[in-house]
Amino acid sequence: MILQRLKVFLDSHNVKYVVISHSPAYTALEIAALARIPGKEIAKTVIINADDKKIMVVLPASHMVDFTSLRSITNAQHMELTSEQQFKNLFPECEVGAMPPFGNLFNLEVIVAESLAEDEMIAFNAGTHKELVRMTYRDFVQLVEPKVGKLSFPKRYSIARESWDM
Repeated sequence: MILQRLKVFLDSHNVKYVVISHSPAYTALEIAALARIPGKEIAKTVIINADDKKIMVVLPASHMVDFTSLRSITNAQHMELTSEQQFKNLFPECEVGAMPPFGNLFNLEVIVAESLAEDEMIAFNAGTHKELVRMTYRDFVQLVEPKVGKLSFPKRYSIARESWDM
């Protein structure tokens, strides 16, 4: 699985990180609740079709992609979310939808929402729906070298979901 390759990559760059195991969860907000990490600190990874190429977009779990802003950053004319069926072969070591935000390990351009920089730490799926990695945002940016921009906005979800606590 990708977790071992990711750990080797992080270790080779002397990056401090923690791997957190949790019961299976399939949305970033569920993971945040299980791991007791704020949703804005959990990075979700989405794949976007931008003209003729796929790009990796990384944003807080509590946000949605702002396609107008993303078009400005990428200069793409046509843009849409990529379905899991369309991108699953790009991440053969990962469970579908659980790819870590290290596009550089998959030969993908990475664009990160600047709102992730508001917190010192970042956490993200580690290739499975049962593990995540938590590390400093600064180390993440140094390793991935993404474009960073204002490309997301907070999503609205129910108060019951927002306060879900186990």
